[in-house]
Amino acid sequence: MEKIDFKKAMKPLWQPAAGKFSIVDVPAMQFAMVDGRGDPNTSPAYAHAIEWLYAVSYPLKFMSKKELGRDYAVMPLEGLWWADDTESFIKRDKAAWHWTMMVMQPVWITQEMFAVAVDKARGKLGEPPASLRLETYAEGLSVQTLHVGSYDDEGPVLQRLHAEFIPQNGLAETGRHHEIYLSDPRRTVPEKLKTILRQPVRPA
Repeated sequence: MEKIDFKKAMKPLWQPAAGKFSIVDVPAMQFAMVDGRGDPNTSPAYAHAIEWLYAVSYPLKFMSKKELGRDYAVMPLEGLWWADDTESFIKRDKAAWHWTMMVMQPVWITQEMFAVAVDKARGKLGEPPASLRLETYAEGLSVQTLHVGSYDDEGPVLQRLHAEFIPQNGLAETGRHHEIYLSDPRRTVPEKLKTILRQPVRPA
């Protein structure tokens, strides 16, 4: 049985160059999602959200392999981030941040399969977050780059993205700041963390 690695199958979306901005067209994809607010370093809701996303993602993979004969690698954690004041991103005022954390799921994963995975996880974790869901997210035209380093060092990169690259290329922001975490912070020193930074845009 072939095991699909979507990071390789969709290489342009998953392997941007570090320190350079590129424009990509991101297709609609399906995600397990949880919404929340607050500092991801201290918020119990954030930790609970991540726990639940993987508690359903792995059973879905195993169901897909066993019942459908389709195996795949579980995808990395992703996050949509926004705030009432966008300057809070540059200043790293994390307590003011809203977030939707998510893990991509193959298109053949159904709502029925998702419900079964939630029931299995409920036996270990109790009741899931109220916002836990399986949903399609359509991002479309976007600008992205690879950031190597601490999450707290993203500020200057985001400043260049929003104040320079986007307006200089005749674009305007349309959606929420998107981060894709290619490294596990529990096993990687901060200066070697790899994170894709992505911003949906439209022609200005």
